[in-house]
Amino acid sequence: MPFILITPLSAVPDAIEAHAPSHMVTLLSSAYMIDTPAGFPPEKHLRLAVHDIVDEGLAESPARRHVEQLIEFGRGWDATTPMLVHCWAGISRSTAATFTLLCDKLGPGSEMEIARALRERAPHADPNRLLVRLADEALGRGGAMVRAVQSMGSGVLVAEGVPVEMPLVLERG
Repeated sequence: MPFILITPLSAVPDAIEAHAPSHMVTLLSSAYMIDTPAGFPPEKHLRLAVHDIVDEGLAESPARRHVEQLIEFGRGWDATTPMLVHCWAGISRSTAATFTLLCDKLGPGSEMEIARALRERAPHADPNRLLVRLADEALGRGGAMVRAVQSMGSGVLVAEGVPVEMPLVLERG
């Protein structure tokens, strides 16, 4: 089953070795941006220099262009192998990016189901609200993505998340 793997930066080498992802998204500030790992195709590694902040207009705030790059990159992934999405801690930016990618892949009306699955699989998830709002606007969801993430509440407080697999096929219930 195809999936997106969410990890903190510290788990990236092990995740690449264990899951052999075809695509990778890195969401880190420019000061901590990593190079593409050795042996990984650079054209399949999207590096977005964003801080984990929710105020627009600050240095390296998430912006519409970042979300548009993420969506375009996700549409180039055929989902035959995993995609790895990571940020510093695997809690906020990476969960927002994964939520965005899944909302795009699964289509309108799937937002609440994806949010429920994300909360179930990642109790620590606290998706970056600015990234989610910008994605909602870019995908024309009329606030459905924002409402879905708000319905999740706050995540369990942890210093670093654990690797989480988010399938592209969610159980309908």
